[in-house]
Amino acid sequence: MKIALAQLNYHIGNFESNTAKIIDHVNKAKQQGADLVVFAELCVCGYPSRDFLEFDEFIGLCEQSAQEIALACKDIACIIGLPTFNNKTEGKDLNNSAYFIENGKIKAVVNKALLPNYDVFDEYRYFEPSTEFDCIEFKGKKIALTICEDLWNTIENPLYITRPMDILIHQQPDVMINIAASPFAYNHDEERIAILSDNASRYKLPLLYVNNIGAQTELIFDGGSLVFDNAGNLVDEMPYFEESLAYYTLTDDNAITFDHPTTLKTERPGDIEQIHHGIILGIRDYFYKSGFKQAILGLSGGIDSAVVCALAAEALGAENVMAVLLPSRFSSDHSLKDAEDLVANLGCKSETIAIKDITEAIETSLSPQFKNLPFNIAEENIQSRSRAILLMAMCNKFGYILLNTSNKSEASVGYGTLYGDMCGGISVIGDVYKTQVFALARYINRDKEIIPINSIVKPPSAELRPDQKDTDSLPEYDVLDKILEEYIEYRRSSAEIIKMGYDEATVRRVIKLTNSAEHKRYQTPPILRVSPKAFGMGRRMPIVGKYLS
Repeated sequence: MKIALAQLNYHIGNFESNTAKIIDHVNKAKQQGADLVVFAELCVCGYPSRDFLEFDEFIGLCEQSAQEIALACKDIACIIGLPTFNNKTEGKDLNNSAYFIENGKIKAVVNKALLPNYDVFDEYRYFEPSTEFDCIEFKGKKIALTICEDLWNTIENPLYITRPMDILIHQQPDVMINIAASPFAYNHDEERIAILSDNASRYKLPLLYVNNIGAQTELIFDGGSLVFDNAGNLVDEMPYFEESLAYYTLTDDNAITFDHPTTLKTERPGDIEQIHHGIILGIRDYFYKSGFKQAILGLSGGIDSAVVCALAAEALGAENVMAVLLPSRFSSDHSLKDAEDLVANLGCKSETIAIKDITEAIETSLSPQFKNLPFNIAEENIQSRSRAILLMAMCNKFGYILLNTSNKSEASVGYGTLYGDMCGGISVIGDVYKTQVFALARYINRDKEIIPINSIVKPPSAELRPDQKDTDSLPEYDVLDKILEEYIEYRRSSAEIIKMGYDEATVRRVIKLTNSAEHKRYQTPPILRVSPKAFGMGRRMPIVGKYLS
């Protein structure tokens, strides 16, 4: 049996585009003599569709698309993912389903059993878990078809009370196929391989796994579809962060063979390389799927805006990036020079708009209220908000989308101005700690100097008052980031972190700052998720809570 794995980029709710893409790849697979072509979880509607799923019309359009796809499946079978109405009175109204289509007809329906309800996942909000499991017979083989999380319950601390494969294995299947929409995080590829390898070796069956690729606002899907033999050995690995169609043969003795050169990685890519590729895909898809082409950002000469500008130029083309230099009376000459050098290196568009007169006019207007009180954070934030007004005005006038340039360290402790430098359409590096931003800058410069070296080596500063340094207000970033990672990614309490050897006063201050800044993060743009725990939909904290504050 020749099986094609189609790793494609879908657009949520764009049924015309998704259906056409699926049919096109059905035809390509048929031309190559494939018996079966497999697509990803919820490919028909895109993942995650969220509350679109509450509209009956949306589910009806999914079914309509499935019927159109079925008509194209002549002399070939396919597996597609879509939401379907639950035909039982009890339970949720929908199932997360897979259709097995053969010769124009839906031959079998498989419903997902294990519905994740943690981090960025919210599937139990919409779907009823399946309790019925049956293999699919095709071309003299029995296929154990499962959907994403259905194979993820082999971990040491199971989240669910059942394992679909424990039931399906009694029907003596010949092969496992798993269709997935598994989001990207820089450590997730190794975890996926380990989980799926465990399944293949546990059940002594070959396993073909198809993952989604593409970005849906903050969620990035990296592809990397996988094939394992019946001993759990990884035998092939499809490309990451790009669409791909690959062919495999299931032999009479249930071995997996293929003719193409393997793309199996001999060495796992590092975290920073993966973050780079993920962000590029995230920016590109955010703009393409939103119908926009041009980005704008404030370019300060510091490392954060430099990295965002370089990433945007790579993702969208330098000609589609507008970098606006917005010097204040506190901006240093070397920062302006660094920003100008970056623009020259990238070839992007640029404008310079000084904010000195604007901020002085606002301060003058407020002088009756401020009554000669000393300069403090109020005047600092006027500068940041003045920049935001100018950037948003250019967005309105010319159709740009503003890129937010705050990093995760700053977003964590509230080191940013609400309605100022925290505004934007999409947060590019809001899930990248400051120490990772430095590493990302060096990665961008791996072949030649793009980001000026001075932007990388100089002490970070917001330049909102004379001789300001980030370390005036924050611990050194190498200490701050480690404490934040323990608290945010690993959910360790202040007491646990202190026991690890970190200074007690610093830990308590950092966690208090992080909790106190929740109201700011609640009002900021969606953040491209590249870590195991990003701010946004995957981390839900009360704004006025007192625990650990």
